[in-house]
Amino acid sequence: MAVATTVAVRGADCAADEAVGSAGIYSHAPVLLAETLAGLAVRPTGRYVDATYGRGGHSREVLARLDAGGSLVVLDRDPQAVADAERTLGGDPRVRVVHATFDRLGEFVAAGSLDGVLFDLGVSSPQLDDPARGFSFLRDGPLDMRMDPTTGESAQAFLARAEEREIARVIAEHGEERFASRVARAIVAARAVAPIDTTAKLADIVQGAIPRRTWEKNKHPATRTFQALRIHVNRELELLDEALDAALESLAVGGRLAAISFHSLEDRRVKRFVRRHAEGDPVWRGLPNAPLAAQPRLRPLGGAQTAAAAELAANPRARSAVLRVAEKVRA
Repeated sequence: MAVATTVAVRGADCAADEAVGSAGIYSHAPVLLAETLAGLAVRPTGRYVDATYGRGGHSREVLARLDAGGSLVVLDRDPQAVADAERTLGGDPRVRVVHATFDRLGEFVAAGSLDGVLFDLGVSSPQLDDPARGFSFLRDGPLDMRMDPTTGESAQAFLARAEEREIARVIAEHGEERFASRVARAIVAARAVAPIDTTAKLADIVQGAIPRRTWEKNKHPATRTFQALRIHVNRELELLDEALDAALESLAVGGRLAAISFHSLEDRRVKRFVRRHAEGDPVWRGLPNAPLAAQPRLRPLGGAQTAAAAELAANPRARSAVLRVAEKVRA
């Protein structure tokens, strides 16, 4: 039986990153590495996809476990990450590097052919630590936030043209910010005076709109708004839904799905996806002789996993990481 692997979601949300970011620039460290590799159970001759390369921490460890018969496809939407993958892994005949969003992974592999898929959700450390990318409110830079700066609408462009109601909806839904309406009102008032074109300007506007008495300890008041705008600009949640479907179809029977999420919006989607495919068609649930199409396609392997104390001490950005693993049981 082929051992199809897991979808692992690795990354860091703004809340986790920014809360510790003032201590200095971080080097990129793969989160929950040992736990993810254990979930993937890499076979030497297996076929794997790292659907969001980042800076390749997980990819390199998967590749180290492959022999000449194994293969690894790495995807990333960020041109800088793709360039890094080409530079560090591109010369390896077992590796194919692709510039694409992870929802498109099915375009580059045959259905049911993979022994593993690895996802890395959220903004990566190199993206967050580069002020020019516009993800951080602690390091002033242009208000961009696009993971692929060559395509799509920047956060600055969105805030310049969107109506107040739409801005409030995005901040409420993607940032779970209870003062979303106040923040949106402040943004619209500020843009009428001058363009909101830097991260520092936006952070000041948001900070002024949220009552001081409600500020959370060790958490910048702009955290939720920045997270919301990043998720919206990059269509992160919509692409995650499509990517999970694509991964399930691409995995061979016996494969595993592992997801490392960094905030509740991601984790909730992954958890529901696994549960839906683990329970099968609710019409037939609990009934004998259910047709094949109504039977479960995934089997959860354990519960949610979080970083151990040693990893948290070495990499504070791992503290919000949640890993979920499931195995594919039906084509």
